[in-house]
Amino acid sequence: MATKKSALSVARILKMKETGEKIAMVTAYDYPTARMADAAGIDMILVGDSVASVVQGRPTTLGVRLEDTIYHTEMVQRAVTRALVVADVPFPYCQLGPMEAVRACARVVKETNAGAVKIEGGVKRAETVRAVVDAGIPVLGHCGLAPQSVKAEGYRVQRDLDRLLEDATAIQDAGAFAIVLECVQRDYAAEVTQKLRVPTIGIGAGAGCDGQILVFHDVFNYADGEPEERPKHSRVYCDLHKIIDGGLREYVADVKEGRFPSDAESFGPAK
Repeated sequence: MATKKSALSVARILKMKETGEKIAMVTAYDYPTARMADAAGIDMILVGDSVASVVQGRPTTLGVRLEDTIYHTEMVQRAVTRALVVADVPFPYCQLGPMEAVRACARVVKETNAGAVKIEGGVKRAETVRAVVDAGIPVLGHCGLAPQSVKAEGYRVQRDLDRLLEDATAIQDAGAFAIVLECVQRDYAAEVTQKLRVPTIGIGAGAGCDGQILVFHDVFNYADGEPEERPKHSRVYCDLHKIIDGGLREYVADVKEGRFPSDAESFGPAK
C-alpha cells in the first residue's frame, strides 16, 4: 500500500534554496487540475488572481472578488496531499492597509486551509506583509510586474535593477518566505536571487531564479490556441487546445450525422 506523501512546509521551501533544489510551481484554479499537479510532484500551487483572465474572461485581474479566491482555493486545497497551496489576495485588500489585509488573509486561510497567501508589491507593501506574517500567516511576496497596478504601470518588462532589489529586499525583511519575480530582465532577476536569503520564483524572469511558476492553462495551451496569443515566457508541453478542438468537432459531426449515441451508449428495454 502506497504511503501518503507529507505536505510541504514553508520551512521545506526555504531549505530548497539552501540545498540548490529548484522549486516547481504552477497556478491552478480547480480540483482536477490541482490534483493532477500534486500527483506529478509540483511543489507549490498558486490559486492566482489570474483566474480573472484565464477562467472568467476578464481583461485584467482587478475584478476578482475575495469570495472568488476562497471558492477556488478551497477546491484546490481539497485536491492536494503534498503541494503547498498559496492563495493570491485580490485587489484591493492589501492596498487598503495592514489591518484590512490581515482580515482578508485570515478569512482566506480560515475558510480554505491554504498554507500561505500571496501579496503583490514591493516597498509600499512591506508594512502590510509584516502585519500578515505577525498574524501567523505565511506570505509569498510578488515583485516586478504588478498586474494589480496595471492601471498605473501597465504591462511591461521590468528593467530597473535598483528598484527591484529594493522592493524584494523590503519584502524579504518584512517576513516573506519566498518572492515571485514577474517579467524581469533575466540577468537582474539572477542578481536579485543571489542576494536574497529567501527563494525567488520566476515567471518570465529567466533561469537564474530558485524556482519557476507557470499557469496550468498555458503549460497545456488550454485556452489561447494560436502561437502569437501565448505568453512569451510560457512553454507548451502538451497542446490540449488542438486535441480538445478535434474532439469537439468530431462530437458535433457524430451528433449531426446520427452516429452518436450508438446502441451501446443507450439503454434498451428492461429484461
